[in-house]
Formats: sequence, C-alpha cells, structure tokens
Amino acid sequence: MATSGVVLSIVLGVCFITPGSTTCLIGCSCTDDSTGRSLLCMETAMARVPDNLPTDLSKIRIENSHLTELPRGSFSKVRNLVYLWLNFNDITLMNAQSLQGLANLTELRLQGNKLSSMPWTAFLDAPKLKILDLKHNRLDVLPEHALRHLPGLTYLDISFNQLSVISKDVFLNWPLYITTEKAWGKEGFVSNVVLALHDNPWQCDCRLKGFVEFIRAVSPPLILMNSYLKCAGPDAKAGKFFHEVNIKTCVKPVTSALEANMSVALGARATLTCLAKARPEPTIQWTYSMKIMRGFSVTETHEEEERVSSKLLIPSLHLSDRGLYTCMATNFLGNSSATFWVDDPARNASDPAPPAVSTLPPEDENVLIDVRIAKQTLYGFTLEWHAATQQPPSDTWFTVHFGKHDAARKETIHIGPGVNSYSVRELQPLTRYEACVAWRNLPPLRGQCVAFVTGNGVSAMEQRERLIHIVVIVCAMVLAVPAGMYACTTETRFGWPACCKNPWKMRGEELRDGARRGTFDSLQGASNEGLCPDSAEGRSARSGTEDRAKGGNGLSCISFDMTTKTTTTSSEMNSTSQSGLDSLSV
Repeated sequence: MATSGVVLSIVLGVCFITPGSTTCLIGCSCTDDSTGRSLLCMETAMARVPDNLPTDLSKIRIENSHLTELPRGSFSKVRNLVYLWLNFNDITLMNAQSLQGLANLTELRLQGNKLSSMPWTAFLDAPKLKILDLKHNRLDVLPEHALRHLPGLTYLDISFNQLSVISKDVFLNWPLYITTEKAWGKEGFVSNVVLALHDNPWQCDCRLKGFVEFIRAVSPPLILMNSYLKCAGPDAKAGKFFHEVNIKTCVKPVTSALEANMSVALGARATLTCLAKARPEPTIQWTYSMKIMRGFSVTETHEEEERVSSKLLIPSLHLSDRGLYTCMATNFLGNSSATFWVDDPARNASDPAPPAVSTLPPEDENVLIDVRIAKQTLYGFTLEWHAATQQPPSDTWFTVHFGKHDAARKETIHIGPGVNSYSVRELQPLTRYEACVAWRNLPPLRGQCVAFVTGNGVSAMEQRERLIHIVVIVCAMVLAVPAGMYACTTETRFGWPACCKNPWKMRGEELRDGARRGTFDSLQGASNEGLCPDSAEGRSARSGTEDRAKGGNGLSCISFDMTTKTTTTSSEMNSTSQSGLDSLSV
C-alpha cells in the first residue's frame, strides 16, 4: 500500500509540471465553475509568464508575482481565455503582439503596474475586448488613434496615471462612442460606456481646451466614473475643476524688447528685458552674436497669465560684451525673437565691436597667467588657467586664442568672469595645435600659450594587436637562429684561421666527448663561449678581413645579436645558418 502511494505521488508530480496539461502550476491553484476553469497565482515569484500554462483555462489571474513584461504570444496557447487579470506586478513593457491568439478575450486588467506607454495596436488581436483597466500606471500620452482598435469597449479606466494633455479627438474617433451616440439619438436607450479619467496631472492651458469642452458636454450613454476632473497647472488654475476654468485658444509667441538699443559704459551694470506673450507659456532662450555667454544670469517673471518677462543681467560690461543679443520665445506653434544692441557711448563709430584696444591700467598689462592642458583626449582637450591679478573676480575676463600651430589667424573666444577653463572637441588627429589665454583683450604674451599634438586615432586594441605581431616576428627570429650565434662563411682561405680557429677546436672536443653531435644544440652551446672572440687580435683580424672583403677576398663574419635592433627575415637567417654549418663541416 505504501509503495503504491509513492508511485501515485510520482505520477502526479510528473503530470503537475507537464506543459499544456490540464493540471495546475506549482504555487498556484486551479478551480472550476460555471464560467470554466480558472488559474489563480498570488504572490508567486515568476518574473515571466510561464510556458507551461494549462491550455483549457478561461480565466487567468496572476497578481503580485513580479512579472516585468508581456512578450509576444504570452498566452497564445490558451485559445479560450476570456478573463486576464495581471494586477500589481512590475510590468513595464507590453509587446505589440502580446495578445496574439486571444480572439475570445473580453476583460483585461493591468492595474498597479509600471507601464509608461501602451501598444494600442495590440488590441487588434482582441476584437471582443469590453473591459480595459489601466489605472495606477505611468501612462503620459494617449494618442488620437488609441481607441480606434477597441470597437466593443464599454469600460475604460486610465485614472491615476501621468496624463497632462489629451485631445478630444481620442474619443471622437472611438467607434463605440460614435455608434452609441447615434443609437441614443434614435432609440433613446443603449448600453452605457463608462470612462474613468480622474487623478491625472491635467495642465489646463490652451492645449487642453478641446478636451475640457468635451468633458463638460459629456452625457449618456458616456458616463464618467468621476466627473470632477481637477487641474494640476498652470499655477493660476492649479486645484480648480474643469467646469471652473476658462481656457482660451493657443497663440504663437510674440516677443518685444523693452529697450532695443542700450548705451552702457564699460564696467557698468546692464539689464536686457524681453517680453513674450503666448499660449501656452513659451520657453525663452538668450543668445549672443559673438560667442556663448558666460557668467550672466537670467530671471523670468510671469506678469500675466499669458505674458512672461525675461531679464538678462550683465553684472559688469566688458569690451567683449558689446554687440547684438537675441531673445527667442518658443512654444509648440512656433517661435518669435527680439534683438538688443549693447554699446559703449565712449566708443567711436569706426571702432569694431569688441575693439582691439586695451583700456587696462598700466599695472594690469603684465598680468601673469598660468596656462596648462588639464585634459587631453584623442580629438579634444580642456584648457585651464590661473591669473594673478589685483582686480576683483567680477572684473576678470579673458580671451582664448586657439587654432593650428602654423595658422596665421586663430579663433578668438571671449570668456566671462568667474570662468577659468575651456574645452574643445572634434579636432583633427595627428595635428599640432596651439592655445593661448590673454588678459581681457590684450594679445597673448610669452608663457601664456601651450602647444600640443592630437592623437593618431589608433585605439588601444589596435596598439595591442601591433605589439603582438612584433612579438611573434621576434620569436620567429629567435627560433630560426639562436641568440649570439656567429655564422662564418669562407670566401678565401686566408680569413679562416683568424676567425674560426677556436670554434673548430671546441667543435672537435665536443665530437670526441660524444656530446651534442651535429645539431643546432652544439652551435648554440658554442655560441655561449663566443665563436669570434672580441680580443684585440680578433678585432685586428676582423678589420683586415673586412678590408679584404671589400676588395672581393677574405672572410665575411655575420653576427646575429638579439641586443641590436636590426630586423632580419626568417629566410635570410636560415640561409646564413646553413652557410655557417657548411663551413664548419668543411
């Protein structure tokens, strides 16, 4: 009896995990009722949709199980699935074909997940879907075509998301809304359509005008679960309900300059004021015709609901600050700009802006500036400097001269107060550049310039590959000819005793002793002793031999020493080694 119980348990265990079987999943429970067979998995660590789901299910409920995504065909084997609940998981991604094969699905609940977007075309695979619950997610966009693929939907909950702006066309293009509105007008009664949109951060500006008007006019058969939708912004409307706000039509920005032409003395403070009127509120950006502005501050004030004042503050006007300034206001309808001309009343009309003359006191004309390259990359560098001066920080500005080392004219960049670094990128490789830092508008002095050469564009991997190739060639040389071996070839009989006397004697002794016989080992051993001794007589003999070799006679004594940096091919070394062996054999 005990044995049969064990066998039965094993059989049940095997069936329990068989893919596509009618049994249940481990850690889950299965029940049967009038609607069919149901799977319930609560707080079961899955991380992904199981592959071995029973195929006879009509309802699946997997909650708090840490699912992170719905891949393609996640439930395609469960053809009769009607109800799918995946609430309170960590789903962040839903594939556009994740509902593939679910032609009978009527209810999908994804409450409490982390979806920031929805593949609305996925609902083409679920034409019978009636209930869609997406509340407590992170949706921030609802496209105009979102509901076009949900013709039978009667319940949509997208409350507690991050929707701020939505078009009324989303609902006007909803097939069910169009159908029920016509049927309501003719018959007076059709099934209601429930819509939940509350608790989203609605921005009640002109972009929401159509939607607000649509919500105000909502009537059966469309029913709002909570009709008191509230504005989260802008500040003037925050906290108000839709029926309390008056929203106007959007308008392209229009900008104006409070004072377009300004005459400001050097060292004086200047404030440029730009006024912009637009719906919705525009973003404002300041630009300077010469270079990027540094050390200036910008403040914005909302004077009215649709009017913004932007002020650019120049704390102390310098020579390089003179010129044309532009204020640009932009919203989704377009942009508009206003210009300001800032000049010094003491400057002559013929002087350029900024002028190339110096207004420094004599003691500041020889300011010491310590310049260095703080960082250098393959195609760029960062320049840093420090100036020793008695001037206050608000009155210290510099000019950076940068370009190729041999260029006649270099690029000039004016750096405002409080900045002591400048970076340049996208330089040419293997090129010599020079960068100088000058005090205010003075020409750079000696010691205020640094020169450098950019990299060659070879990566560290390529350098390692080249090094490996060199090592392989050197190893081949070592294997072909032992280090320190001298190969002597006889061109005439006069040079033989002078160079190869000792080696022949050594060779004879080794042959008599029965050691290394006629192999490369014998030559290598002999090379340790030195085949051609470096004595005075030897040098004299070699000198005479070399002289005779130049005339066509004598001995050629070729040395392969691994301490030298001579590159010799393997074929040359093999031929030389063979020549040495032939001469020794003689």
